[in-house]
Amino acid sequence: MSTTMQVPASEHGHARVFAVDLDPERAEALTPDDLAAALGIETLDMEQVELFPIGNLAGLGLSSYLVEGMGMDVDQVRPDASRLDGLRGHVLILLSNAVKGRTLEVGPPLRWIGTYSEPTVIAPMEKLRADAAEGTLDETRKPPSDAAIGGRIAVLVLLVLFALVLVMILIS
Repeated sequence: MSTTMQVPASEHGHARVFAVDLDPERAEALTPDDLAAALGIETLDMEQVELFPIGNLAGLGLSSYLVEGMGMDVDQVRPDASRLDGLRGHVLILLSNAVKGRTLEVGPPLRWIGTYSEPTVIAPMEKLRADAAEGTLDETRKPPSDAAIGGRIAVLVLLVLFALVLVMILIS
């Protein structure tokens, strides 16, 4: 039995949790190619994948690891906490960036447990209270700089000198 999952290319901050239904020795021996084949894809970014024995989380539990260690939304994890904490053997946690934009065909030895996301926080939009935030800005032009005025005077002097030289040439 396989499970099909479409992972949108724009997905960010999700963790898919899979139980690995193998004895510990075989689970430890899984290669990236084995995991990719079990997910129904050709390649897998192993930097975005965690495969470990659940016993490593002794005293913490998988649900707490997802919330406290990976930043997943506690309100999404809480309903599955007993199922997550009751898992034995190895677990695979697959982050969005490992498979974004692909369709997964999950098959043995992986068994999908759940998908959890980071909490979405929308920044509050409060009205600005400062007096400076009221009204509209005047479109006043700033006065020309001293360099601009000096440049204009220099051009005017050059034009006058050119005119004088031209007059002198015409008179002679």
